Amino acid sequence: MKLISWNVNGLRAALGKESFAWLSEHKPDFLGLQEIKVSEDKIPAEIYNLGFENISVNSAKRPGYSGVMSLSNLKSQNLKSQFFDDDEGRVLEHKFGNTYLFNIYFPNGQQGDERLAYKMDFYDKFLAYINALVGDGKEVIFCGDVNTAHREIDLKNPKANSKTSGFLPCERAWIDRVISSGFIDTFRFINGDKEDAYSWWSYRFNARAKNVGWRIDYFFISSNLKDRLKDAFILDGIEGSDHCPVGIEIDL
Repeated sequence: MKLISWNVNGLRAALGKESFAWLSEHKPDFLGLQEIKVSEDKIPAEIYNLGFENISVNSAKRPGYSGVMSLSNLKSQNLKSQFFDDDEGRVLEHKFGNTYLFNIYFPNGQQGDERLAYKMDFYDKFLAYINALVGDGKEVIFCGDVNTAHREIDLKNPKANSKTSGFLPCERAWIDRVISSGFIDTFRFINGDKEDAYSWWSYRFNARAKNVGWRIDYFFISSNLKDRLKDAFILDGIEGSDHCPVGIEIDL
């Protein structure tokens, strides 16, 4: 089964750029989109012609902001956030069998101390929630724009960004806690310390052409799924957003 995640930074803009042409080649069974920036009643009609059986949406109350969408051929129970008061449209939870799959647009902490505190509270509540699921014997996958690069290898200029939200010690320590809880960073598990592997580039300074980027989009799996993971990849040749898609292949 192929699962792909992509922060599209505006669903309507991505559709206008024909940025989903790659679907015919990669054929994901599940596609989690973040930052769709559109309310559920204004989803463009083209999205329903992409070949997926099921589409679920969690839009932000604030127009033109945040929002997540999941497109899949899985038969699942689809829920909005069960662990956080989510009026920003950040979480979709999908349950099928013993597996819980989360599509999440994690908060950005760059707008100041209040937003950083909001981000860390979201982080903590989500980790407690998925730890409880694993403690009950569930299998957990979560994907999306985590808005934090974990290690120095995960961004081009770590020293210059050491005091920037997205690479702060407290944010990086949360990913340490995720991993110490038994979750696996699938890209690093499959690809080791591969360098210059990024999923986001600033629109400024020709950053993408120079590959001055950050790896802030992830798939994590619980350790009870490790033996079923077949591949993890970054599709950095796909344009249409300041992020590129990331994905895994896994037996489910």
